[in-house]
Amino acid sequence: MLVYFWGFLYSNYFRFWLKWILRLLTRRCELQRVFDGSKAGARRTLSIEHSLESSKNKVLRNAVHVEEAEMEKCIRDVMKEKKIEQKDTGFKTNLHISLLQISGYKKLYLNVENLRKVPYDSDNEEHEEQLIELWNLLMPHENLKARITKQWCDIGFQGDDPKTDFRGMGLLGLVNLVYFSKHYTDEARQILSHSNHPKLGYSYAIVGINLTEMAYSLLKNGALKSHLYNVVSGLPQMEHFHQFYCYLVYEFDKFWFEEEPESIMHFNQYREKFHEKIKGLLMDCDVILTLQN
Repeated sequence: MLVYFWGFLYSNYFRFWLKWILRLLTRRCELQRVFDGSKAGARRTLSIEHSLESSKNKVLRNAVHVEEAEMEKCIRDVMKEKKIEQKDTGFKTNLHISLLQISGYKKLYLNVENLRKVPYDSDNEEHEEQLIELWNLLMPHENLKARITKQWCDIGFQGDDPKTDFRGMGLLGLVNLVYFSKHYTDEARQILSHSNHPKLGYSYAIVGINLTEMAYSLLKNGALKSHLYNVVSGLPQMEHFHQFYCYLVYEFDKFWFEEEPESIMHFNQYREKFHEKIKGLLMDCDVILTLQN
């Protein structure tokens, strides 16, 4: 209760006067001070995002929702409101990068959400082609005997027809699995081999779809901001989301074998432990979680 009360006082009273005093002392607004005092990346952009969202000025608050086509005008309006000279190219460049990252994150989430909402359709030729591609990438020396077959269990699906396993994450789950298998083929085949361990084995495809849900939820609740703001100094793309997913798959496999669960029946417990580990890493403003690292 005390923490909430202090937060309310700071946000509604003390922050305004603190900003006013600092502006008098430094002759620079909060946005300028952030750019001067923070290195490029998440620390800077998170501070800029917080400053804009907390502002009582409508122009500044709306800046976090600006479309790319309107960004130049938005930057000019912000500079006018904060009485910053238009010839300050350094400020323009830095604000432009931060706004691209902020708006890009929101757009990326919408794109990921839209893909998640697409149900797997066995009558859709493109969907079917991606599913067959997944098999061929993981099992290059074994041909599918039929579209509906128990062979799918060999790569970790639950039954004869994988389409039923995509219900939770829709097409996003399949796209993630294919992306990892295509861009990190050796690693994907190695992890599939690990998943067939007689004691510590798990269902490769099902776990992969589960990790899609984890990546999606971290994106949705904003936890991926630090990572993405550090990875790309501009608009985050679907590619960056897929790369983070690849990191999760690779690290989960290592985590699972390090933990040595008694059985697959304890999957949810260890999945949550892994989730907490990733959330902890993402709290570091300097974090970058990619497979290359």
